[in-house]
Amino acid sequence: MGARKRLMAERLKEEKREKSFAKLNDCPSSPRKMRLVADQIRGLDVNRALDILKFSPKEASGKMEKLLYSAIANWEVKNADSGLKIEDADLYVKEVFVDAGKTLKRLRPAPQGRAHRIRKRSNHVTLEVSARIYEVPTEKLIDQE
Repeated sequence: MGARKRLMAERLKEEKREKSFAKLNDCPSSPRKMRLVADQIRGLDVNRALDILKFSPKEASGKMEKLLYSAIANWEVKNADSGLKIEDADLYVKEVFVDAGKTLKRLRPAPQGRAHRIRKRSNHVTLEVSARIYEVPTEKLIDQE
């Protein structure tokens, strides 16, 4: 491995160590259906996102809820030594994206000896959780006289 490639790989590993995320690979539902659920919770507070997922009638929301719990647990493990509690940190869904997984191709019998192709799609979901950081303005207050 070349020096530039090694340095880039080390930098990416370091960035990955600081992130709190969870991945779900080969989920047996179509990416389009999962993206509908992912769009509902992107950028929301964790508690609000969990409420939306819990009461959503879609099948994909149950899988996304379990994934969100996993990402929260990963955040707790990575921040255990810093003393920051989950109640104190304002956690939110920083990033969630759905990629297409492998497609199983099947055949269904059709009239007159023909066959129709059935595509059973799957997807990969990545969900990242982060704590909001509020910056206090450092402007000096001017006394009004």
